[in-house]
Parts: sequence; structure tokens; C-alpha cells
Amino acid sequence: MAARTPEEIRASIEANRKDLGASLELLRGHVEELTDWRKQLAGKQTEAIIAAAAVGFVLGGGIAAVSGIVTLRRVRNRRKRRRW
Repeated sequence: MAARTPEEIRASIEANRKDLGASLELLRGHVEELTDWRKQLAGKQTEAIIAAAAVGFVLGGGIAAVSGIVTLRRVRNRRKRRRW
């Protein structure tokens, strides 16, 4: 392996710095694009609306089911009390 001169080493370090800087800028651009939730939502607006409607339907149905069970128990408890 041939020994490099200090100038060659400095030139290599400077080239690596430039390459690293360019790669870092490219990575920043990708990260900004991937973390821009407004842009992501705008691109998939229909799917987001469908998902929100489905979640609302499930939550609404779950709340209605729980309140229906509670109401049913109250009615049963009232009937039991009246029989005595």
C-alpha cells in the first residue's frame, strides 16, 4: 500500500465533506417530505374521510351498545324491585 501525501489526504477529506454535505441535504429533503402530514393527508383525502367515518361509526355503535346494556340492566333491576 502506497503512502499518501498530506495534500492527498486533505483533498480526500475535503471531497468526503462535500459528499457528506450533499447527502445530508438530500436526506433532509426526504425527511421533510415524509413528515409533512398535511401533504400526506391531501394526497389520501378520500381514504382519510372513509377511515374517519368508519371510526366514528364504530365508536358511536360501541357507545350506543354500552348505553343500551346499561339501560337494559336498569329496566331489569326495576322489574325485580317491583315484584317484591
